[in-house]
Amino acid sequence: MYFASNIRFLRQKYQLSQQQVSEQLDIPRTTLGDYERGHTEPNIETLLRIAELYQVSVELLIRFDLADGQTDIQEKKGLRILSTTTDSKGKSNIELVKTRAYAGYLESFDDPEFIKELPRMHIPGLKGSYYRAFEISGDSMAPMESGSVVICSYVEKIKDITPGKTYVVVSRQNGLVYKRLFPELKSRTLRLVSDHPDYPPVSIPLEDLTEIWQYRAHISFTDPLDHYKDWSEFQFSDLVKKVNDIHREVVTK
Repeated sequence: MYFASNIRFLRQKYQLSQQQVSEQLDIPRTTLGDYERGHTEPNIETLLRIAELYQVSVELLIRFDLADGQTDIQEKKGLRILSTTTDSKGKSNIELVKTRAYAGYLESFDDPEFIKELPRMHIPGLKGSYYRAFEISGDSMAPMESGSVVICSYVEKIKDITPGKTYVVVSRQNGLVYKRLFPELKSRTLRLVSDHPDYPPVSIPLEDLTEIWQYRAHISFTDPLDHYKDWSEFQFSDLVKKVNDIHREVVTK
């Protein structure tokens, strides 16, 4: 049980006094002091208010040591809590989410224990922010080849999205996908666009979003020239198909 040390750690992290916190929780300051020293424990109602105050789950408050340097939490307005891991020097790791781990990630991306079990990697030259790597499957974003690994930085707010740039999006509706994004704030939706012409755009409500990661770099496992030739041939074939379709429409009219 880490409850006592965690609530003390969170209060100090946000530079709050015991008096300020006790007033927000509507409890005596001495009662809060007893909680932080581990002398007493709150009832369920007060426990839920504490979790809501610090925007963390009850499970996180009780089961995980938030001050151990292994679990980093960050508040996300409109999204969820970001869980990351750090190395022995306190530097954030880049966790790798392989395709076969997608289902587990969708269920447990905010679970520190799940994140700790993911493979980790380090990329020289990346500074600041939080990074995560995702293995890409399928051809919807060709010429990005299936099997490539994209390294992405964490996006905190919708307004930070640059229209037309590529992102990994985690949502209830579409799962985990890699697309170009176009925010449509008037309708409170996000339009996801594939680079491959055979995949039509889709729009999802902003409320369905849980995580967004912006593309920063990628790792490919084939000769770039070979892949470029394959993509060029596909584009040429697609162009010929479109010209033939137009020709047939003109002839039949």
